[in-house]
Amino acid sequence: MNAVAEHIEQNSQVAAPVAPASSLVAEAVRAGLPMETIRELRAMAKEDAREVSEQAFVAAMNAAQSEMRPIAADAANPQTRSRYASYAALDRALRPIYTKHGFSLSFDEGDTDKPDHIRVLCYVSHRDGFTRTYRKDMPADGKGAKGGDVMTKTHAAGAADTYGMRYLLKKIFNVAVGEDDTDGNMPDAPIDLINIEQRDELLKLIAETGADTALFCRFYKIEAVPDLPANRFQSAKAQLLKKKEAK
Repeated sequence: MNAVAEHIEQNSQVAAPVAPASSLVAEAVRAGLPMETIRELRAMAKEDAREVSEQAFVAAMNAAQSEMRPIAADAANPQTRSRYASYAALDRALRPIYTKHGFSLSFDEGDTDKPDHIRVLCYVSHRDGFTRTYRKDMPADGKGAKGGDVMTKTHAAGAADTYGMRYLLKKIFNVAVGEDDTDGNMPDAPIDLINIEQRDELLKLIAETGADTALFCRFYKIEAVPDLPANRFQSAKAQLLKKKEAK
């Protein structure tokens, strides 16, 4: 940068060895310097701006995380016998904080070399112009706990996408789950969910009937099929059997 600044000073009488690259570009254009010099200065200005916006991103991320508390688990995984925070619970707790600090999130899918997987991408953008991309590869083979086919590829991809979004949201902001029940998110008593066999049975019926998994989950107000309360299994099964008989 010193050589370029000296070039400008020699040709335009403007002393700018410590001026930002964006200012040097304007001076170079006014001085009629060679395009090669101007292009070099523009590249430097772009890099300067990127560094400034990245610093703002990091500072805002630090400030946002300092306000985030652990989030109580509100759902359970019958296969691993563990509890977790649903995407809805994470979003409800985190969105007001990260938007206040200038962040916005958008999700997409990317290419992965892992067979029967989808790559979920999350673009975290800050209002000062810096965007960082996070990724998570999720299995989407449609297999159940016993290795049988319980979902179509389309349904499996949708489920993998949903879980990928939840995992990314938690990891991006380094949020602890299940360590604090003082924020009102924890239900008074754990809800019994369907077991693995019931889950696989419903997924198989959904695949056989061509039902829309997303609509099924919205109807029962759950994030994914495994989150269905056990006391609603029979009614859900009956509805799917009715749909199957009608085909």
